[in-house]
Amino acid sequence: MSIDLTEKSAVVTGSGQGLGRAYARALAAAGAGVVVNDVNPDSAQETVDAIVADGGMAVAVVAPVGPTETADQLVATAVEAFGRLDVLVTNAGVLRDRVLWKTSDEDFDLVVQTHLRGTFTTARAAAVHMRERGEGGRIVLVGSPAGQHGNFGQTSYAAAKAGIVAMARTWSLELARAGITVNAVVPTAITAMTATIPVYAEVAAAYDRGEPLPRVVRQEHALGGPQDVAPLVVWLASDASAGVTGQAIGIGGDKLSLYSVPQELGVTFREGGWDADAIAEAWQDTFSSLQQPSGITLPPLDAPA
Repeated sequence: MSIDLTEKSAVVTGSGQGLGRAYARALAAAGAGVVVNDVNPDSAQETVDAIVADGGMAVAVVAPVGPTETADQLVATAVEAFGRLDVLVTNAGVLRDRVLWKTSDEDFDLVVQTHLRGTFTTARAAAVHMRERGEGGRIVLVGSPAGQHGNFGQTSYAAAKAGIVAMARTWSLELARAGITVNAVVPTAITAMTATIPVYAEVAAAYDRGEPLPRVVRQEHALGGPQDVAPLVVWLASDASAGVTGQAIGIGGDKLSLYSVPQELGVTFREGGWDADAIAEAWQDTFSSLQQPSGITLPPLDAPA
């Protein structure tokens, strides 16, 4: 890997395992000092130990994201350990999947607190530091296909992830003059969470056994390991991506993609405005053929490779 992050430092929230650990290890392998964050002290230390064993530099902060105090602690730790903060990756999250009528207030609030508020507070603290230092920076937010398409049983998660992409586009405007880029990664990978999805149980088991994944899995389903996602985070953390901001970029397995900003698909006008009957007619004539599907649509796993 030619990208060199030597003398830079990064905070990666939720980096005790899975995708977050892959991001932290890849950033450290490129030369960055990394602040590892997780709520599980053993998992956080395992990531730190793995980075140090590979010759990298890392320290741990064990705390839940969401509170402003955690965000401030993460930035302060980066400055204390490495002298500065150059890169923030907001990966921390939880799942409480339920259909709408079974979603409790507590489950909804926990998901939004972790994903959406956690992204907000950590990004705000990082932006304050980066602007004061005056040398630019990189903020990488983590979205999800559920936030782009919606997904059955994921009201809170999809809403939070959609909000994260909206924040990335907004902050890219607000922080541009300071030389701080803000982008959203939309990752897909085989993780402990993926393994709980019945259709992927066999695929995850084969992956854990070290077996090569079929082409349809790596391309049409965009599923590989966490290490297949991490290079995008490293690139977005580097000077090589200085001209890229406000984007939602998907990656997983062999697939790399760019998501569009929602746009009007059709437009029509009526002098003097609209009544319900006129809307019904216009819908049939102009818009019915343009209706968009909801949900994530994937080919069957037994499709030809």
